[in-house]
Amino acid sequence: MARSGVCRRSRDLEGVGTGMEKKEIDWSGLGFEYVQTDKRFVANYRNGAWDEGALSGDANVVINECAGVLQYSQSCFEGLKAYTTEDGRIVTFRPDMNGQRMEDSCKRLEMPVFPKEKFVEAVLQTVKANEAYVPPYGSGATLYIRPYMFASGSVIGVKPASEYQFRIFTTPVGPYFKGGAKPITIRVCDYDRAAPNGTGHIKAGLNYAMSLYAIVDAHKQGYDENMYLDAATRTKVEETGGANFLFITKDNKVVTPKSGSILPSITRRSLMYVAKEYLGLETEEREVYKEELTEFAECGLCGTAAVISPVGKIVDHGKEICLPSGMEAMGPVTQKLYDTLTGIQMGRIKAPEGWIQEIR
Repeated sequence: MARSGVCRRSRDLEGVGTGMEKKEIDWSGLGFEYVQTDKRFVANYRNGAWDEGALSGDANVVINECAGVLQYSQSCFEGLKAYTTEDGRIVTFRPDMNGQRMEDSCKRLEMPVFPKEKFVEAVLQTVKANEAYVPPYGSGATLYIRPYMFASGSVIGVKPASEYQFRIFTTPVGPYFKGGAKPITIRVCDYDRAAPNGTGHIKAGLNYAMSLYAIVDAHKQGYDENMYLDAATRTKVEETGGANFLFITKDNKVVTPKSGSILPSITRRSLMYVAKEYLGLETEEREVYKEELTEFAECGLCGTAAVISPVGKIVDHGKEICLPSGMEAMGPVTQKLYDTLTGIQMGRIKAPEGWIQEIR
């Protein structure tokens, strides 16, 4: 995929006006997979304080066999992207929101908070160190940024560890959907993703491990994703294993489920703002009941990787709910939301104040 260490200068690879050397990568051929880049940020928490952190060329993590992350899964992570805009700038999208969400995750998991201001600085530093891997504008690819934290100190009793490591790596990725986002088929899942008063509202690694069995089973049964219901009553829509739901009513109102066990997606919150402030649509965050699914005109799954994945069909234990938007393309409102948000991210549309953090 990438021939590490081999560079060339080419206007096609450099992007508009940046004048920087890019790695020799087939940008349009990238999948959504890990490609090792040159630098990553590493900071350690010891003796009650974080060190300053630094960039490292070593992609390997070395920890003790009794590290808290291995014994009791004390870990959390984030995900965001860097882009080359239409005018050649390298930017990232709302990193302060990711920093705040990681703070919230750390507090819930009894991990030391890595302050969001330092989080943003570390993100910018890591992206700048890997500029050669930021895909050019128009390639369809982006630089995925993965901040994460884990308990590195040894602990055998069930308690928080005393030492932690915070890291950020980057990897160039292609579009989540090759050839465009085609509507997917999902099922109402019998497994629970999160419990009331549990950890569904934070980005804990264990939440995702718990969803793996259900998603593998869904794929075996011919479905693309799971729709998780609330664990208490199993009557209300929550989210999928890695994305929030967005529904469009037949009168073009944008509705998203509200629950204390849903992860507060930055993409979803941004789309709701775009719907109201850019497109003039009515928006509503409320409890969404399973019995309402037949009343919606469009449905999408929203998250960092794909922005919006359109849903064409929902299967509830053999009962098919076919969305009026169909199985051929995104619905018209969903498409406008997607086009507007990606336009903001890529610099084609003016962004709200503070949404875009320029790196160079």
